[in-house]
Amino acid sequence: MKLISLISGGIDSPVATYLMIRRGVEIVAVHMDNRPFTDEKNLDKTLNLVRHLRTLTGTPIKTYVVPHGPNHITIARNCNRHLHCLFCRRMMYRIAERIAEREGADGILTGESVGQVASQTLQNLSVVNRAIKYPVIRPLIGFDKEEIITIARKIGTYEISTLPGLCCTIVPKQPSTAAKPEDVLNEESKIDIDSLVEKSLEGMYVFGPEAL
Repeated sequence: MKLISLISGGIDSPVATYLMIRRGVEIVAVHMDNRPFTDEKNLDKTLNLVRHLRTLTGTPIKTYVVPHGPNHITIARNCNRHLHCLFCRRMMYRIAERIAEREGADGILTGESVGQVASQTLQNLSVVNRAIKYPVIRPLIGFDKEEIITIARKIGTYEISTLPGLCCTIVPKQPSTAAKPEDVLNEESKIDIDSLVEKSLEGMYVFGPEAL
């Protein structure tokens, strides 16, 4: 099995990636680069996490870095701000799905768990799932934060994930926790989704499995 892992510089996604590598899954990492709404340190952390996972597991990991900042700008200018995190994740999933098609992957892997942040309520996760046809694998779905941190400390990713870095600054102050699919679709109709996906794919760059 091959999965596209949406990996950030945070705590959760490296743990999810590790757990699936341990199960024998081949991983292709995809990092959504949120600059200018984050900083260079977040990209550096992500690449360091991929290096660490490669060394820890002895598994080569091909890594895509995709520009996501321009998508945030378009979404923020045209769509309901309270739904921004959902639009963001749906866009991430669409891009990951296109990369999955290129790579012959079987699904998308994320570090999401129920209720950890506003975008990860069951209702919102359902709305996000509808953006793509590929299955989304969430090995941390029932874990609480302390359980995830315990694993991160054990495998040595926690120290990297908690290094200084600018958190995403475009997150709305009051994100929706129970979005309705019809509202999301109505708002998304205000932007050219396909064009944004294509531009993201055109702007991405790739590190080979042993390049990092």
